[in-house]
Amino acid sequence: MSYFPAFLDLSHKKILIIGGGFIAYEKLRHMLDFSLNISIVALHISKDVQKLINTHNLTHDEKAYEVGDIKGFDMVIVATDDISLQKSIYYESKNLNNCLVNSVDSVGYCDFIFPSYIKKGDLTIAVSTSGSSPAFAKLFKIYISKLIPNDIGKFLEKMKNFRNSMPKGENRMKFLDKKAKEYIDEI
Repeated sequence: MSYFPAFLDLSHKKILIIGGGFIAYEKLRHMLDFSLNISIVALHISKDVQKLINTHNLTHDEKAYEVGDIKGFDMVIVATDDISLQKSIYYESKNLNNCLVNSVDSVGYCDFIFPSYIKKGDLTIAVSTSGSSPAFAKLFKIYISKLIPNDIGKFLEKMKNFRNSMPKGENRMKFLDKKAKEYIDEI
């Protein structure tokens, strides 16, 4: 089955990452592009994870995961290779908490997966193979990123200003469509 592509507003969502090694570091690094409301539960954490915790003033509970730790969280990322822990947390989330869960490299214990993505200013492009080949998604992302103009952030900032300064309606829509087409035609 394919995953539904959606962009979520995480600004008011509580996110928990379980784990403190390299996998947790990679997920945490990506999540910080979209939210600072992140907590970490891990008995041991890497220097890289600790640096991100300190830099972004994140919460870290220095302990092993216990049943109930996911209570109150909207999204849980199980960033460990312990399959039995992934399974346990996934089913706990379904029975007790009803939060979204991602278990790294275990699609069977995931409500969502992380796409490979490009973020340049307000432009975010996500690439997914629905878990079939994360390696391909990563390489295809690199290919696509080479096609994106360097000034895309400035262009989108101008478009945002136009959009915010004009009244809603057909004239605004036509104007913005025209500006977008002109930009694309110049690439």
